[in-house]
Formats: sequence, structure tokens, C-alpha cells
Amino acid sequence: MPRPAPRSSGRAPRRAAALLAPLLGLAAAAALAGAAPEVGRAAPALVAPQLDGQVFDLAALRGKVVIVNFWASWCAPCRAEMPLLDSFYQQHRAQGLALIGVSVDDAHDKAEVLRIMRQFSYPATLAASAKVNGFGPPLAVPITWIIDANGTVRARLLAAHGLTEQSLNDAVLPLLPAAASGH
Repeated sequence: MPRPAPRSSGRAPRRAAALLAPLLGLAAAAALAGAAPEVGRAAPALVAPQLDGQVFDLAALRGKVVIVNFWASWCAPCRAEMPLLDSFYQQHRAQGLALIGVSVDDAHDKAEVLRIMRQFSYPATLAASAKVNGFGPPLAVPITWIIDANGTVRARLLAAHGLTEQSLNDAVLPLLPAAASGH
């Protein structure tokens, strides 16, 4: 009699997705890894200790517009867009904007992540230290998610399409209170 297959911890499908992505294409790999957030749907949970020790909890930020940016220290496009994200955050945080940088670096690279983040005013966390990460591992970085004040995913911005001040303005400013944004 054949033995039943061992139960998966959930890591095997994600590993398979990462290995098979070049062969299957990104859509099939995403299906294997688990559903990525969808624009127009509720944002997944994200709870993680920030580099400064405070806890980031996306659900606790209801009432604010939140930018969730996945990046890595070794990723040149990620590093290139960070000053723009920081400037945008500084300009609009008083209007109800929050931003978290989620580094996909390994936990042993925390010192490098800390060194990089000293240049910026927005908080960051390591994806590896997240207590809950419903976003799952990104198939590519950088990727930026825009979450509205009700907790709904409103946009996904990819560096390949050019994260610019205009793309941030178009995705975020309509979500901020009209009187506060001045636009």
C-alpha cells in the first residue's frame, strides 16, 4: 500500500515557485507561492518589528494611507527609488500617510539594512522577522503597494514601469483627505 505524501509546511510550494518562475512564468509561480495581494481587495496582514524596535501592524493603521515598499540592499532599482519614497513620505505624512520599507534581505544582513536606512526618515523592517506577512515573498523587487485608509489595496507600483513622483502622486494623493493634500 503506498504511503501518503508528507504534509507540506507551506515552504515547499514557495521554494518551488522561486525555482520554477523562469520556466513557468510569473503568473504560474505566483499561484504556487500563494495569492499575491490584489488591487481592489482587502490588504493582507503585515505585522513585523521595525528596525527601531517598534511594531509595525498594517491593520492598526486604518484611517491612514499606507505605502508598503518591498526592497533589498543589493537591488539597485530599489536603492534608486528610496530617496523619492522618503521625500514623498516627508511631504505627506502630516496628511495621514504612512510608509514601511520591507527589506527582503536575509536576517544576517540586518546591519547593512540598518546602515542604508539611516539615510531615510521612514521606518523599515526585515521580511524575515515578520510575525505575519500576508504579502508573501515578492516575485521581484522593488514592488510598492498602496493601501487606502479603509485597508484596501489601491495600487501596485513596479520599478519596471518607473516609480516616479508622478506615479506616486497619481496613486496616493487621491486617497488622502482633499483639504489636507492641497491638490
